[in-house]
Amino acid sequence: FLTGRVGGLPVPELSTLTLIAPHFTASAIIGLALPLYLVTMASQNLSGLAVLRAAGYHPEPGPLIGVTGFFSLLSAPFGGATSNLAAISAAICTGPDVHPDPAERWKTGPFYALAYFVFAVFGASLVAIFAVLPQSLIVLVAGLALIAPLTNALSIALKDEGHRMAAIVTFAVTASGLTLFGVGAAFWGLVAGMVVLFLEELKMRQSFQPLVRFWVRSS
Repeated sequence: FLTGRVGGLPVPELSTLTLIAPHFTASAIIGLALPLYLVTMASQNLSGLAVLRAAGYHPEPGPLIGVTGFFSLLSAPFGGATSNLAAISAAICTGPDVHPDPAERWKTGPFYALAYFVFAVFGASLVAIFAVLPQSLIVLVAGLALIAPLTNALSIALKDEGHRMAAIVTFAVTASGLTLFGVGAAFWGLVAGMVVLFLEELKMRQSFQPLVRFWVRSS
């Protein structure tokens, strides 16, 4: 505001719900629904579960996917078809900077719910406000918000010396923004990391085989 880089602020308006009757076609199912399902499962739900496990939480995947799928079913007629385990939100809500005690970090959930409720009620107005703000300011705020989750995630991922190479490859591929067959970089990062981990395990087994043979012959 002081530098005059902010344009005119919009007048706050309440959002409205618009019911969109579903229309099923083979082209839409193959070209839209199936890729959207794969992207949601691979780029969000899978990575969201990975973030939770890295933070020390081990929930059962089935009930979580069932709940998010149910709410997706309710919100789909209004244009919101991808309720999921958002990985970035999970990283922000489960880090040690939220609360020293992991059992108390669930309290961030109600605050997130309140924030999403405000965005839902005044969604169009808030988007218009962000549109008039300088792009560099938005990038700065987002970057500052993700520093602590990124630091925590990297410290956990690189803690085990035997898995550091796989963790670095996962991070590098994910950060590259690679997209193949309509699937985002988060999925391919996990695939690349698992491939490297498999190769490292295979190399480790092959290196131990001569020792095993020598031990068997000596015995």
